Amino acid sequence: MTFSVTSKGVYAIATTPFLPDGSIDKVSLDRLTDFYQESGCTGITILGIMGEAPKLEPEESRAIIQQVVGRSKIPVIVGVSAPGLAAMRSLARSAMDMGAAGVMIAPTPSLRTDEQIVNYFGQAVEAVGDDVPWVLQDYPLTLSVVMSVGVVAKIIANHPSCLMLKHEDWPGLEKISKLRALQKAGELRPFSILCGNGGMFLDFEPERGADGAMTGYGFPDMLVELVDLFAQGKREEAHDLFDAHLPLIRYEQQLGIGLAVRKHVLMRRGVIASDAQRKPGMALSAPARAEVDYLLARLGRRDKRAAV
Repeated sequence: MTFSVTSKGVYAIATTPFLPDGSIDKVSLDRLTDFYQESGCTGITILGIMGEAPKLEPEESRAIIQQVVGRSKIPVIVGVSAPGLAAMRSLARSAMDMGAAGVMIAPTPSLRTDEQIVNYFGQAVEAVGDDVPWVLQDYPLTLSVVMSVGVVAKIIANHPSCLMLKHEDWPGLEKISKLRALQKAGELRPFSILCGNGGMFLDFEPERGADGAMTGYGFPDMLVELVDLFAQGKREEAHDLFDAHLPLIRYEQQLGIGLAVRKHVLMRRGVIASDAQRKPGMALSAPARAEVDYLLARLGRRDKRAAV
């Protein structure tokens, strides 16, 4: 199982299920893996920012990779971003040895200049090996690293093993258009673009050239349907579906509580047993929990998937 420059559809960004005591919930992890597959996802991405990867011990990360890869029938991409390249190399090699399709690498937050960013990814690829397929994560809202169109293009041009861009810039629709224009002009090789940000702009990203989504919104089955509707040219139906989910998508995009909202929704849908996060983490207050439940109830009147 692998991914390529032509990959499309939805790669679910997986949460890491924990029990209330902070230990990994292995039963829920299996159920979550099955849920993503049954939702029609093209692939699964684990150990990303929303997977609470920095809170895991190295042996826990490897155990999660082994469990998910061993169960999944669709490609699994593993987030391997780390402060040091030695840790990145070790986790990437372990992931590939266990059967992962590839890895995802984000820029370290200390990078500021274009030269620093380009050089960093050169060193990262050297560390993990240029035989390892990887995804470039562009997420300035959280990582504070701004990668221009030119920088993204240079990284992709420099490294044939980079097969996909996880696009999470905001605003970012113009970036997608400019990258695709470079390809159309023959100035940039093919690569896949999957978009994040909880699906916040997935109502227009496919029309700008995105191939789908790589995000963890609690309704991956809706994301799959949305991407399919755009692929079929059913624009109005796609926007109607997106509009129904937008209040919950927007609520989830609040900084600090997004993961708590996502886990609560997955728990309400019966996918994970607990919405617990490993400390430090920000739990939903009673009023916030009630607001999410209210949004789910309203959504359930328009989309039966939310009738939980």
